Amino acid sequence: MNLNEPINPQRISQAVGKYRWTICALLFFATTVNYLDRQVLSLLAPDLSTQFGWSNTDYANIASVFQFVYAISMLFAGRLVDKIGTKTAYIVAIGIWSTGAMMHAFAVPMGEGIAGVCSALGVAVIPVSIAGFMLSRAVLAIGEAGNFPIAIKATAEYFPKKERSFATGIFNSGANVGAILAPISVPLIAGLWGWEAAFIVIGGLGFVWVAVWIALYKKPEEQKRLSAEELAYIRHDQGAQALAGTDSGEAAKKVSWFKLLTYRQTWAFVFGKFMTDGVWWFFLFWLPTYLAAQYGMKGQAIVWPLAVLYSMTMIGSIGGGWFPSYFMSRGDAPYDGRMKAMLVIAFFPLVVLLAQPFGYLSFWVPVLLIGVGASAHQAWSCNIFTTVSDMFPQKSIASVVGIGGLAGGLGGVVMTKTGGWVIDHYKMLNDIHTGYMIMFAICAVAYLVAWSVMKTLVPRHKEITDL
Repeated sequence: MNLNEPINPQRISQAVGKYRWTICALLFFATTVNYLDRQVLSLLAPDLSTQFGWSNTDYANIASVFQFVYAISMLFAGRLVDKIGTKTAYIVAIGIWSTGAMMHAFAVPMGEGIAGVCSALGVAVIPVSIAGFMLSRAVLAIGEAGNFPIAIKATAEYFPKKERSFATGIFNSGANVGAILAPISVPLIAGLWGWEAAFIVIGGLGFVWVAVWIALYKKPEEQKRLSAEELAYIRHDQGAQALAGTDSGEAAKKVSWFKLLTYRQTWAFVFGKFMTDGVWWFFLFWLPTYLAAQYGMKGQAIVWPLAVLYSMTMIGSIGGGWFPSYFMSRGDAPYDGRMKAMLVIAFFPLVVLLAQPFGYLSFWVPVLLIGVGASAHQAWSCNIFTTVSDMFPQKSIASVVGIGGLAGGLGGVVMTKTGGWVIDHYKMLNDIHTGYMIMFAICAVAYLVAWSVMKTLVPRHKEITDL
């Protein structure tokens, strides 16, 4: 098929096919497994902290290793995805992260080995359990860093621009489903067979997904299950970008990070990720600890609060993906419509400011208010990711997402370390309530700050055409 032929809208509307949604479903399940694997530790943290004598700062250090390695790996993951292609990249990424997830079960023996080596070298030894979990989190982070650069690139390959944020919202909701399933499954598995089994069972799911991915995924131009009409529909609104992800000589040219950093569009994405990713990390890693500290809730007691909260975020993810289409239907360019939607979304996290002042009424008050904030984050996330494919050619999408992922991961490190220090400081003052209130205030205003800077850097839609 000649993709440069004019597209007949009437023909497009006639049953173009739906295989692209099968690809979206695969991305959804990959993201579900991704978040299941990273959530296991946070759910077991209250019990593991008691068992191994961890402080909030110790737990923050373990969590920060994941975030720091994740951030660095995102930068290289994006480059690797653009180089080796979507299919191979996912196989490598999930293979690594599933191995890392299962390694947690052997964290203590590994920690003893690390301690022995450090002692022989005369290096100060990190406590055994902390060292083992840090290593496991690092391997998990290396693999998991590939998920979003790969998924965003796959979405750009299989969806026209007008559907990308909705498709992103759907696969991104896998994060919420993973976060819902984790508190249901992890305490149950740990209760039946021990905490080690939780890491092994959940970690093994990734290898099942890989088998399905190998069977079903090919590039659109090579996909026999994709009709010619659906391929034309996918490409019809992409202009010069449509062929930029192919193996042509032009697409194969390497685009340097330094070149990408010369564009305001890159910096807008980078700043937006830095300011807001840390909020999601804080909600993800600290909510079980928060419920334990404030309300004495552990194990099965936190299943329903977390399930309700992350169910709310699934609605935010899918609804946020659809929201820009309202503005696009009124004539806005994709980027401009997304920015309008993101401004509205940025106001919702402000309700998190009320979580602590009214938390005395019931634990459901902060759970629901934080649920609104976390839901807004997911709505924001599926849109900020899609701004990259609005403005950059396919051959550079994963690289730009990787650069932003580095910034977002570093923002997560800052947020997590700040949270550990602030909460421990106020715990010593017997005022842990104030510690969490400060952290929630930071989470509440982050999105408006991020949007303001992004809009200043890129006031209106401008597609990159000189890469």
